[in-house]
Amino acid sequence: MLTVGDKLPAFTLTAVKGGPAGLEGPGKSFEEISNTSDAGKWKVIFFWPKDFTFICPTEIAAFGQLNGDFADRDAVIYGVSTDSEFVHLNWRLHNKDINALPFPMLADVKRELSTALGILDKEAGVALRATFIVDPDGTIQWASVNGLNVGRNPQEVLRVLDALQTDELCPCGWEKGKETLNPDALFKTAA
Repeated sequence: MLTVGDKLPAFTLTAVKGGPAGLEGPGKSFEEISNTSDAGKWKVIFFWPKDFTFICPTEIAAFGQLNGDFADRDAVIYGVSTDSEFVHLNWRLHNKDINALPFPMLADVKRELSTALGILDKEAGVALRATFIVDPDGTIQWASVNGLNVGRNPQEVLRVLDALQTDELCPCGWEKGKETLNPDALFKTAA
């Protein structure tokens, strides 16, 4: 699995557009997203195993609810699974929890990105619940992966993005607005 310090692999995938444009129908709802899309922004790329399942829409909807918070931090969200753009569109049309999803749903049908990142489940042949935070230079700064049966916490992804953007030392449980660690001050008080 690729991890912190690795470059995000090159990719170009078809996606269902985020927001109302994603509900216009085939031919209008799709766009190409690549590793160079949204240049200069932080990217949060998260994967789910399959559309029309039980855990996945809870995570996708939770990321959707935080989309504005990620945008406030100059970050874009890309959601990805190994299902096609047509399956993504149909799922959005028929699931009220993700119908108004504000970010694109990328289709890794050939499993190229999932394989390049090393997050393809060997038995099921679908993406694990992996999440990557990629900096504006295309370098992975955070990677997390859950098994197929455990959902992730998008609020924690936002917290980690906040910490990464401070470029400071952030203690356990650090949250935006709290003080970071100052090694010099810590050393002086211990002396």
